Amino acid sequence: MARDYYQVLGVDRNATTEEIKKAFRKIARQTHPDMNPDDPEAAARFREAAEAYEVLSNPETRRRYDQGDSFNLEDLLGGFGGFDDLLRSVFGEGFFGSGSRRRTQRGRDVLVRKEVPLEVAAFGGPITVAYKTRVRCPDCQGTGAGPGTRPVTCPECGGSGQIRMTRRSVFGTMMTATDCGRCGGEGTTVERPCPACSGTGAVTDQVSVEVEVPAGVSTGSRLRLAGRGESAGRGGHVGDLYVELVVADDPRWERHDNDLWHWVTIGFAEAALGTTVSVPLIEGGETELEIPAGTQPGEIFRLRGHGMTVLGRSVRGDLLVHVNVEIPRQLTPEEEDLLRQWAALRGERIDRARA
Repeated sequence: MARDYYQVLGVDRNATTEEIKKAFRKIARQTHPDMNPDDPEAAARFREAAEAYEVLSNPETRRRYDQGDSFNLEDLLGGFGGFDDLLRSVFGEGFFGSGSRRRTQRGRDVLVRKEVPLEVAAFGGPITVAYKTRVRCPDCQGTGAGPGTRPVTCPECGGSGQIRMTRRSVFGTMMTATDCGRCGGEGTTVERPCPACSGTGAVTDQVSVEVEVPAGVSTGSRLRLAGRGESAGRGGHVGDLYVELVVADDPRWERHDNDLWHWVTIGFAEAALGTTVSVPLIEGGETELEIPAGTQPGEIFRLRGHGMTVLGRSVRGDLLVHVNVEIPRQLTPEEEDLLRQWAALRGERIDRARA
């Protein structure tokens, strides 16, 4: 039966995360196998402390452990390679040899801003994004080596990319690892560089990629395309491409979250007697909207389900039609006479007579 994790680290059951980390740091310095090469039990003690720390440093696994759940270190750390990540999170790079793995370069991420029509933002669809970035050199296929040659193992580090050094400190004898100065941590060197990329394994080129825009996006939405960014060359990983969308304005509508606003202008007689107006739809075409008699300036009519698609869902917002009633600034004599008759019938007072 496994020991109590709190006892393993020597902390109280109410210990804070910082106290748990501090306790593990102390035990790890004392029990790490690199510091105890002649002690066959050191690895087991370190493993037990690592398991306790991994469980108690995470609030969710700590809660489950306090409720009686059990854990397996391989599941927690994902195999022995997980020890490196655990030590980095506690001590940083290079401590106890945790940075001893061959370094793999990664290309930079690329950000491209792309304008899309309002209709594409509403319903989604493919767009083409063009940008310049560094891509794998086609001449050397990214190796950086000239024609007829290939990279060779670095004689300085033996291909590990790291130089191990032993030093003494207040904690005892420590083994650290630093990048090899000859190969820069890559583990290989190029004796005759590729003339096209000067040995870097990457060249600058114009790239075009098709991107699928999801329905309902807005300005500022970002799409991530893994592995479509900058190439690091020399066998490194490719960065990612981020496409930041800018939704173009459309004179027919004004967007408000998932709703669209549209304005129509009618005459005051149409507002009084009622009329029918055509309203453009973002899905295409138009619809006839009946304006009832007595409509007032600023009234709003809602067409449900004719707005923007809600991101991540199959529902849509609404189309709100705002009515503007136009008052004529100039009248013909006939129009003025009719209006005066209309005003008299309604008992309205006209302050200024026509000259």
